[in-house]
Amino acid sequence: MRSYRDLFRTPEFTPFFLASAAHTAAQTIGALALGTLVYRMTDSPLLSAVSMFGPQLAQVLGATFLLSGADRLPPRSTLAGIGLAFAAGTAVLALPGLPVAAVFGVVLVQGLIASLGGGVRWGLLNEILSKDGYLLGRSVFNMLSGLMQITGFATGGALLTVLSPHACLLISAALYATAALGTRLGLTARPPRSSGRPSAAATWRTNALLWSSRPRRLTYLGLWLPNGLVVGCESLYVSYDPHAAGALFACGALGMFAGDVTVGRLVPAALRPRLATPLLLLLATPYLLFALHPALPWSAALAVIASAGFGASLVQQERLMALTPDELSGHALGLHSAGMLTMQGVAAALAGSVAQLTSPATAMTVMALASLSVTLTLATTAARQRAPEPAPVLQEP
Repeated sequence: MRSYRDLFRTPEFTPFFLASAAHTAAQTIGALALGTLVYRMTDSPLLSAVSMFGPQLAQVLGATFLLSGADRLPPRSTLAGIGLAFAAGTAVLALPGLPVAAVFGVVLVQGLIASLGGGVRWGLLNEILSKDGYLLGRSVFNMLSGLMQITGFATGGALLTVLSPHACLLISAALYATAALGTRLGLTARPPRSSGRPSAAATWRTNALLWSSRPRRLTYLGLWLPNGLVVGCESLYVSYDPHAAGALFACGALGMFAGDVTVGRLVPAALRPRLATPLLLLLATPYLLFALHPALPWSAALAVIASAGFGASLVQQERLMALTPDELSGHALGLHSAGMLTMQGVAAALAGSVAQLTSPATAMTVMALASLSVTLTLATTAARQRAPEPAPVLQEP
């Protein structure tokens, strides 16, 4: 599969793509509205950041207990059910006067539900497309995410100037319901990829199997840690510049879109494996300059440049699929998604804590330095692993 045209000629790809677009738009509008609502209620950078990225913190529980369902549940029904659950939860968040504790309770439940969604979604994509089409298809979905985040954050920012956060949350709930309907009507029923009932024990066994390979472990850590720490920087946009947060998120999404187009479509296959580390360094470095408190045009440009580095995940996912048996693809991708989102939630809480004690700009710089350190450490470890053992020296008798 060599072109985007081939992708959209593939049966079911287009309805799957459109349903995912509605789901991503719902996420972006809802997250910005919720972060703004909590910041207005509490004036706390920490609580604002955690409200936007807090659902990711629950992903670790899902990865521990629920992830075996990624390959053991029928994908169409599961994705439609997840969409309806998010619609209901977001409608609850829109209720006026909801206490902050109740807000975070709903956010936790949404995170648990979402932990199953990544594995189901990307495992289904692996079924819809041929083996050689996964990278191109995933790059299109990443570009979709970038475009819908640009649209969603820009639209959400505009809506918040004329509507309350509660009204924007209701719009988000309607989009989730639309995505669920599109999934139900646009996809055919498929059996689970693996036999057996989902269980915590099955999840633990498969997690242990995937984690037992050192190359897979390094790949997972590269997918989870560096970009999770940079998302900690992004989680502070609302407290860094409350009036321009939507613009900063949209610019970040634009950079991510450009990076995914470049890596997924323009970079030759032979060159891709060497780009993971340079892209991860690009991802973090521009945030060091936020220590200088740049004005909006400069901070927006830095967000665009940095987010192009998210294209590293395409290279890393391609390697992960090469290291994973087909029957475990959904679980493996679900573990990637759950671990990455968990790290994003942890990083948002950490960044918010540092910002609470110092300032959002200082916290961004700290998180960027941590991301750079992790990237260089993982690159050094992987290089040592690939280095051939020296030949034994024969001693003369």
